[in-house]
Amino acid sequence: MFTKLKPRHCTPSVMELDLAHLKKQGIQAIILDLDNTIVEWGVTHVSPELIAWVAKLKKDGFKLCILSNGMPSRVQLVARKLGIPAVPRAIKPRRGAFLKALSLLGTSCDKTAVIGDQLFTDIFGGNRCALYTILTPPLSKREFLYTRMVRIIEKMVLNYMRRTGVL
Repeated sequence: MFTKLKPRHCTPSVMELDLAHLKKQGIQAIILDLDNTIVEWGVTHVSPELIAWVAKLKKDGFKLCILSNGMPSRVQLVARKLGIPAVPRAIKPRRGAFLKALSLLGTSCDKTAVIGDQLFTDIFGGNRCALYTILTPPLSKREFLYTRMVRIIEKMVLNYMRRTGVL
């Protein structure tokens, strides 16, 4: 029932992502959600820790791309600061957005992970494209109004999945 909403993996934060585990899974590229996954919602400041983490991933051979429903000016600004490509106004969970990110990365679905903080956009969209999906808690409670409303349903789904052993 929840197969398209179930992440393959959960991590407390992107910084705690087990890169060796991803390598063992054959993952060569990572699609990153922007808001409340790598930076707080609406923010363009990139922390030194995030810059170092992205540099480490690149050094380890991972290809990276930001995939965001956010506005192009902000998404591209953060992407430039990190030195990675981005797909703004993605309209996740639409498959086309994920396929565009795959094209930018030059990778296939089976070699790509997506990490995000939302079940109904990042995880659902990633699963629709057969990506290795990773759920992380949001960095902040500050969010777009629509997202706050969706979080209510998301919380119920996550609680149900945990209670029934799906997650």
